Amino acid sequence: MKIAILGTRGVPNYYGGFEQFAEFFSVYLVEKGHEVYVYNSHNHPYQEKKFNGVNIIHCYDPEYKMGTAGQFVYDYNCIKDSQKRNFDIILQLGYTSNSVWYFMLPKEAIIITNMDGLEWKRSKYSKPVQQFLKFAERLAAVKSDYLVADSLGIQESLKRLYGKESEYIAYGATTFTNPNEAILNEYDVKKHGYNMVMARFEPENNIDMVLEGVAKTNDNVPILVVGNYKTKHGNYLIEKYKSYKNIRFIGGLYNLEHLNNLRLFSKIYFHGHSVGGTNPSLLEAMASGALIAAHNNAFNRGVLQDNAFYFSNPDEVTHLLQHLDKEENKAIIENNIQAIENDFNWEKINGKYLQFFEACFTKKNRTHAR
Repeated sequence: MKIAILGTRGVPNYYGGFEQFAEFFSVYLVEKGHEVYVYNSHNHPYQEKKFNGVNIIHCYDPEYKMGTAGQFVYDYNCIKDSQKRNFDIILQLGYTSNSVWYFMLPKEAIIITNMDGLEWKRSKYSKPVQQFLKFAERLAAVKSDYLVADSLGIQESLKRLYGKESEYIAYGATTFTNPNEAILNEYDVKKHGYNMVMARFEPENNIDMVLEGVAKTNDNVPILVVGNYKTKHGNYLIEKYKSYKNIRFIGGLYNLEHLNNLRLFSKIYFHGHSVGGTNPSLLEAMASGALIAAHNNAFNRGVLQDNAFYFSNPDEVTHLLQHLDKEENKAIIENNIQAIENDFNWEKINGKYLQFFEACFTKKNRTHAR
């Protein structure tokens, strides 16, 4: 098959979850004998025309000049280019800024869209933006030939809101097998002597809820707060908790070796995300051997099942901090590692996508043959 992947800043990954998936999946498809194209921003750090056998198409992306509005121009340029390529399948990762151009998508290509999370529920957006995102989601759901949901919660929402079936295929992760306790020295922490929370600084990620629970404990165990705090909500949190010496805002951290070791050697890893599908950082925490305390919602429970502790308010965070012992919970940590190896490993995830593509492709050819 001749396959295109749209909707990311490009490969190799220099940005986030969809880019990581696009990198792994595109190379996997090439290894399976398919002709694959990935659309990259014109200013992506990787400027070659091939990446491990994957064809790279650079399109002009003015986001660096225009901000969010530039994403719409970039997606327009990618879709416009796709019209001349005679693709069998176009995989769109997300819908936020590309669904408005649905009418430009090649009519002969099978359009498959990964619907991402429920973006319009994110409280960081104003009401008009939320309304637009809900409109964009509906367009993508209704106009795509097939949908992929990366969590059972998203799958249920697509069925309930739009009457559309979707293929459930989760995100992936790789189990961490190379611990290096010496890395902790760089962060002035000791094995199982600190806690951790990692997220974008947005209200729906409940960093504030976690830190309120920390503030109520009156102990000196540090918590590392990982994420770019140079946002409006970040400024608010830093000001609110500046008097608590055990709350350490360490900024964004993109060194995977450091992150994996910090997660592995933490006492409790808090995951506060409350909106969206299968969150990549949650799977990475599972894969690194963290003891996870997660915000109590359907998305997190759908992934973690009974292999985590849950919280819904600061008092419950405080209770977990005072009573959880990592050594006593080795079984659920091992269950999460097994879940990554059995259900969320990249080979299996890539295989599920390819099987779905083949089924869609076969169905279309049968229809045309009649």
